[in-house]
Amino acid sequence: MSGSRNQIVSGFIKADGKRIINGDGQEILLQGVGLGSWLLPEGYMWKLPEQGDRPRRIEGMVKDLIGEEKASAFWETYYERYIAEADIRQMAHEGYNSIRVPINARFIMEEGQQPPFAYHEGHLKMIDRVIDWCRTYSLYVILDLHGAPGGQTGANIDDSERDLPELFTDPLNATRTVALWRMLAERYKDEWIVAGYDLLNEPLPDWFSEYNDRVMPLYKEITAAIREVDKRHMIILEGVHWSTDWSIFDDKFDDNLMLQFHKYWNNPDTESIQKYLDLREEWNVPIFMGEGGENNPQWYTGAFRMFEDHNISWNFWTWKKMNTQNSPFSIRMPEGWDQLTGYLEGGAKPSPAEAEAILGQYLDHLPLEACDAYPNVSRSLLRQLPIQIPAEFYGYRGEGLSYHVGAKARQDIGFRVRDGVPMRMITGKMEKPSYAPEGGKPWVEDNLVCLQLQEGDWLAYDALSASAGVFDLDIRAQLPTGSVDIMLQVGEREPEVISLSESGEWQWQIYKLTEAMPVEEGPVDVVMMVNKGVIELDWLEFSESR
Repeated sequence: MSGSRNQIVSGFIKADGKRIINGDGQEILLQGVGLGSWLLPEGYMWKLPEQGDRPRRIEGMVKDLIGEEKASAFWETYYERYIAEADIRQMAHEGYNSIRVPINARFIMEEGQQPPFAYHEGHLKMIDRVIDWCRTYSLYVILDLHGAPGGQTGANIDDSERDLPELFTDPLNATRTVALWRMLAERYKDEWIVAGYDLLNEPLPDWFSEYNDRVMPLYKEITAAIREVDKRHMIILEGVHWSTDWSIFDDKFDDNLMLQFHKYWNNPDTESIQKYLDLREEWNVPIFMGEGGENNPQWYTGAFRMFEDHNISWNFWTWKKMNTQNSPFSIRMPEGWDQLTGYLEGGAKPSPAEAEAILGQYLDHLPLEACDAYPNVSRSLLRQLPIQIPAEFYGYRGEGLSYHVGAKARQDIGFRVRDGVPMRMITGKMEKPSYAPEGGKPWVEDNLVCLQLQEGDWLAYDALSASAGVFDLDIRAQLPTGSVDIMLQVGEREPEVISLSESGEWQWQIYKLTEAMPVEEGPVDVVMMVNKGVIELDWLEFSESR
């Protein structure tokens, strides 16, 4: 695979009104994946307890167990193996066009420095190398300061030392941060594959909101330092409180800005992101869902379709982590890992030899070829066939484009209320759906939603065929009137009227709408309209014909 694979990845990107355009003036939507836990190891991705919830605590554990010299070698091997060329190649192969690189300041500058600052050239070269691979495989790179000097969040995610946002309380930490960004901008100012600079990840949760008024002044100070050496790269600003609160944005101070929010566990509906859409209109800037994931593939099919239908670039969190099924790749847990978690929780300390064997096996499990693959995750994010789509995740482009219903819903389950598409909980044991992740597990039956369509109602779903193939299309449905006539249109194919009838008692059944249908590479649009009768719909699924 060559760098020419994705033609849209070409030249410096920049904000152009509410759009992002590439170096050729073409509009581009970033569809990316984050490199979580690479340069800023996160305890939950290692399946560690609170005592190992951030880089400095994980580093402390490794050093306690195998000594400083071997610990230093462990980390260099970790950085080398966690993200390698094979990872970048696979990201491009799966259909992503960008990555977000979370950086811990301690990875490239020692804590406590006074000016003039010194930087770790060997570690910077690791970032250079990933950038080189991304140029080869056509993936834009967003540099994200995930752990700023002193900590911008005051929580484990920024590697803070005392659970305080000392970036905002110690002026020297702000000076360090500005200098760090100026250095990075000087280093990458001519690098077109770098999409932009994500200045601070998730600053200041609500419980530190007394410092909120310090965020925008620091953003301006960082940007001024960047602009002294780099006029071309996009500046990306995050809101406070896990990047969800945009109330701090009071001044559009640069003409190449993108605003970022994060979204994980709540409803994937337009109402939930309306405040971000409103500010996009007001400021006339592109917006970016820079972190979302840690849910299940069912949620992914809805949330990430919603972002695209609203022309919002996105980045999935995260590419790989240990013992998971809701990331594209899973690192296998080494034998004896419970000895490490037990030790952190106050249990017996493994011997140096035991610890070295466990940690060595962990390093052996990091390369992509040693990981377990879950291709359904990327297919759900990018809506690629084969795929199952929950019925409530029809398109988000509005009435007349994504759906039409003759009679608006009389009941409200708290999801996509404005659309008026009749929905109900399948079992009726819950009043509203919960879109929380439960560790990425599929939703239980009581948490499933179905849609009811009557004569003249229609829904539109879209997906993508990454390569030409032959597919069946099934639905899970029940027919309150005993039978239904559906007019089905798939892409440019002639519309087809399909008659379905209950076999036996009224119950949920899987119905085959089409089989052995040839599908060309590219977009696949499905419109399903009821000509006669009533249908309740749970999901539709494209599967490869056997």
